[in-house]
Amino acid sequence: MTELTVSAGKNHSNNLLRRDIRFLGNILGEVLVHQGGNELLDIVEKIRETSKSLRAVFLPELFEDFKSMIASLEPEIRHQVIRAFAIYFQLVNIAEQNHRIRRKRDYERSAGESIQLGTIEAAVKDLKEKGFNFAEAEEMLSAMSLELVMTAHPTEAMRRAILDIHKRIADDVMQLDDPTLTFREREQLRGKLLNEVITLWQTDELRDRKPTVIDEVKNGMYYFHETFFDVLPEVYQELERCLKKYYPEHLWHVPTYLRFGSWIGGDRDGNPSVTSDVTWNALKIQRKLAIREYQKILSELFKYLSFNTSIIDVTDELLASIQKDRFQIKLNKTQAWNNDNEPYRIKLTYMTEKLHNVLDESKRGTSERYDNPEGLIHDLKIIDRSLRHHYADYVADTHIKKMIRQVELFGFHTATLDIRQHSKEHENAMTEILASMNIVADYAALEEEDKIVLLEKLLNDPRPLTSPYQEYSDSTRECLEVYRTVFKAQEEFGQQCITSYLISMAEAASDILEVMVFSKEVGLFRKELDGTVTSTLQSVPLFETIDDLHAAPAIMNRLFTMPIYRESVSAMNDLQEIMLGYSDSNKDGGVVTANWELRVALKQLTATAKQFGIKLKFFHGRGGALGRGGMPLNRSILVQPPQTIGGGVKITEQGEVISSRYSLKGIAYRSLEQATSALITAAIQAKLNTEYDEKEQQWEEIIAQISETSLTKYQDLVFRDPGFLKFFKESTPLSEVGELNIGSRPSKRKNSDRFEDLRAIPWVFAWTQSRYLFPAWYAAGTGLYQFYQNKEENLKVLQDMYANFSFFKSLIDTLQFAVVKADLIIAEEYSKMCEDSEVRNRIFKQIEEEFYLTRDMILKITGITEILDNAPALQESIRQRNPYVDPLSYLQVQLIAELRAIREANQDDPVLLREVLLTINGIAAGLRNTG
Repeated sequence: MTELTVSAGKNHSNNLLRRDIRFLGNILGEVLVHQGGNELLDIVEKIRETSKSLRAVFLPELFEDFKSMIASLEPEIRHQVIRAFAIYFQLVNIAEQNHRIRRKRDYERSAGESIQLGTIEAAVKDLKEKGFNFAEAEEMLSAMSLELVMTAHPTEAMRRAILDIHKRIADDVMQLDDPTLTFREREQLRGKLLNEVITLWQTDELRDRKPTVIDEVKNGMYYFHETFFDVLPEVYQELERCLKKYYPEHLWHVPTYLRFGSWIGGDRDGNPSVTSDVTWNALKIQRKLAIREYQKILSELFKYLSFNTSIIDVTDELLASIQKDRFQIKLNKTQAWNNDNEPYRIKLTYMTEKLHNVLDESKRGTSERYDNPEGLIHDLKIIDRSLRHHYADYVADTHIKKMIRQVELFGFHTATLDIRQHSKEHENAMTEILASMNIVADYAALEEEDKIVLLEKLLNDPRPLTSPYQEYSDSTRECLEVYRTVFKAQEEFGQQCITSYLISMAEAASDILEVMVFSKEVGLFRKELDGTVTSTLQSVPLFETIDDLHAAPAIMNRLFTMPIYRESVSAMNDLQEIMLGYSDSNKDGGVVTANWELRVALKQLTATAKQFGIKLKFFHGRGGALGRGGMPLNRSILVQPPQTIGGGVKITEQGEVISSRYSLKGIAYRSLEQATSALITAAIQAKLNTEYDEKEQQWEEIIAQISETSLTKYQDLVFRDPGFLKFFKESTPLSEVGELNIGSRPSKRKNSDRFEDLRAIPWVFAWTQSRYLFPAWYAAGTGLYQFYQNKEENLKVLQDMYANFSFFKSLIDTLQFAVVKADLIIAEEYSKMCEDSEVRNRIFKQIEEEFYLTRDMILKITGITEILDNAPALQESIRQRNPYVDPLSYLQVQLIAELRAIREANQDDPVLLREVLLTINGIAAGLRNTG
């Protein structure tokens, strides 16, 4: 297979991308011949060339020939053809990821003193130039907070083994840029890459079973081990370098503003596999990783801390600490450092042993272990001060300072683990407990205000609600056990190991109060006799549907007016976390309405909290796909109203987004650098834009109208057309996606076929696979056109909004990206799987008309001739990828039709199912951002 052709006139950097793709494509071609003979390569090339020709000029006759060619493939050859295209995309993705790192390095090499946009230095320079003095800059940085939360949402189709091979290939391809390589070394490198691609070909892409939750925890920890422990301190180091450059008269130690959290092992919403035991084991795995990382770093430090007291003087503080360690910790002969003139190495041996003993339960409470990360930081600072005492500042800055930052960031728990559960589970448990205690016969049947009054009374009552002598159902016992596990975990791993309890489908104030009552049962919430309130676990509502977003400000206002609740927020530094769901709001109301209602909710909730002197930390539940709020990390920060980020920002990092952003250190650094730059920029905007722009208010009124029209259009089809659900299930690979073993969680919250119970992830994944990308654009065109109405003056308003209103520009650009990735010609082939011809023709016609209306409105508003003309690099990448995805799509339609026919006859074909799943993997790799 040959390279994706890059259009003429591209610069040298793009020529290098073309070189890498050609290089990897040629290697794959050799592998195809090696594994399947020239016949396989010839068939793959013929399919590829025909697909490209169809994309260049669509001819109906050629189209039919193309489909016939695919349909006539023998099963064995067909299987290999699918894998050839799928693996080709994997190699192209590797080349493009490497190219991003190359472009960054090329810019830094050639830019000289100029500063690249989106960098930390650009943001700090802007901070200085806009007149912010040191005190103001320090205050701004102290308030800045970004937490990126890894989830196990099942949209990463690649196995860990495949990702490991990808990383090795990426590292090898990067060496192609080394100008010092000899001819022989290049040949060796090529041989190594050939071997890796053969290994890739001979490694099964599909999991033979669903991963367990612990598998998912270990997969998540992979990124901490491979990337985060090194990259995060580098981001902090760069920020401090820039601050020192522009504010040189001050010493800087940037507070912890950027960290990673996790849901993996804590997210039990709809996943019965996540038990309290699993949560405890997840925390133990996380602690073990942190301790092992610190032990590895201390081992490395031995190389650099060979300073000898026959040449230098160390501090008395260091010598005293060593003497104390000798008294408290007994080392055997193999552990002890025997050269008394090398005190740093002696100190490191004791520190290593104290770290080792953190994992030894028998040592708990003794002086032979570190009880908390602060003890390790204390010892590191002793070393730091001593190094500076004899002018070894470089070693202190390069090694010790970095490790101190790592311990500050990762502690002994690696990542803060969030707990999440559906609100209905808490209500069910509360109903059972209150009935068993003869407090109220049917709590669930109470009116909302009666629930609130009762729960408030229980929170103020110091007496326990549950009895150890009372028998409860399994679900209620597990519900209570989660809180006991959190309490035990905070004692064992530190309070920061778990701080938030998220409540899915929070629809009322009582949903939040129920979690507080359960927290009170185990001591996570306490009201002392003197009235003091202590709270170490915050109830965090997750507002997901459009109705929930509407109700959210009133719900939070009701809570904030309750003295006991207000006191609990005070105990958390007057900071309330609130999560907003992008997936279910989109599924509920469509892309335009979801984006608009989220913006409205953000602003209204911020205003509500401000009345009570409370800051809000918004947790944005974004997915990787366009239909689930997916967008670059920095843009997801900048698109928020500036006044809503003051309490901090949390964002989910899900599925394949994690591997694409964080598997390579260079890309991880760039992503986190851009995020930091965006945070500073947003903070500047929040300070400068204190007045509400009257023009922006008019624009928001227009968007509200567009949203209302769009919502009606969307819900008319999705909720009010009786044939829609049938069309969706039959004309997309929804059921087949559910058989891809990519996550431990079921695809539905309940064993139900109702649309409401279908999770947003398979909803979006299935539409993406079938090339509709329906959730990412449907109903936008009608909403926009309803305002436009063929009136030139209205079009000028929309164009002005696109040019000057960041929210609207982001919305239109996201629609562009969705429309250019969608393909209605291929989608129509999927629609033919819908058995009811009347339903099929009627619904597909609506989708098709709306697609072209949406596309036309985008072109009018942006003033471009073709979609993404204003983003040529992205346009070119998608345009070049499509011909390679197309064969997989046509193969998938054919295979699904065959598989479903067999299953309707009460039979099955595991080989055919495997081929379907391989096409899913291949299309996911080709389109990217699938979930």
